[in-house]
Amino acid sequence: MKLFLLTALTMCSFAANSILNRLAIDSGASDPAAFAVVRVLAGAVVLAGLVSVSSGRLPLFDRRRIAGAGSLSLYMIGFSVAYLTLDAGLGALILFGVVQITMFTATSVSGNAPSRRQFAGAAIALLGLTYVLWPSGSFQVNLTGAALMAAAGIGWAIYSLVGKSEPDALAGTAANFVVALPVTALALLATGEAWHMTANGYLLAALSGGVTSGMGYALWYRVLRHLAPTTAAVVQLSVPIIAIAGGVVLLGEAASLRLMLGATLVLGGIALAVLRMTPR
Repeated sequence: MKLFLLTALTMCSFAANSILNRLAIDSGASDPAAFAVVRVLAGAVVLAGLVSVSSGRLPLFDRRRIAGAGSLSLYMIGFSVAYLTLDAGLGALILFGVVQITMFTATSVSGNAPSRRQFAGAAIALLGLTYVLWPSGSFQVNLTGAALMAAAGIGWAIYSLVGKSEPDALAGTAANFVVALPVTALALLATGEAWHMTANGYLLAALSGGVTSGMGYALWYRVLRHLAPTTAAVVQLSVPIIAIAGGVVLLGEAASLRLMLGATLVLGGIALAVLRMTPR
């Protein structure tokens, strides 16, 4: 039950990231690149401060930073730049679809192939997510944006996979943010997009970076030690559904029959993939 609650809290923090991002960008308080830079900066400052207070040390030169900070940078850069040209719902679909494929493939290659029940549960959950997020009406897919979002999905999958070997979740996450900061900032600023951020944008980005990203990612690394990679992959499909539900509750958005049916499929698929069946 404790693991379930911690995992649910982590998914809620990921969903809160999405809501804060939408609040800042949709309202014109920030552009995606500026939001991402401030987000990583706030996460690095808050996490490094917590490690310092706890008398720990930042393992900046640990070889785990190559995969940890590198994949975090890939995720942040790809995610932020992709949304300049990509529909939000379609972007989320590509992101979480690639995360599933990457983590399931890595698990299979390592000799721990997912069971048929896990494959079926993941497929049902992804189908439900597709039903909810698929854009209505005609639309065009920007290939560059889709490729960048796919790269972000690979980056997040790698970040999640390497988290199981991180001995100190807080210190490891803090070091990842610190090392990823200059790489992410330089890459995003090199896109040439004009920096646009209001006071409200800075506040939302700082809250996203310091709390829902920094704390959420540290909690994710702690939870990952006790989750199989396939389970970690499938439970993340709940994040867009939680974010949409949060929009209904917090932003006054409409709850549609499509959302309820899709959410039922997603949660049912996750349950099928994650819960252990005990034969009579």
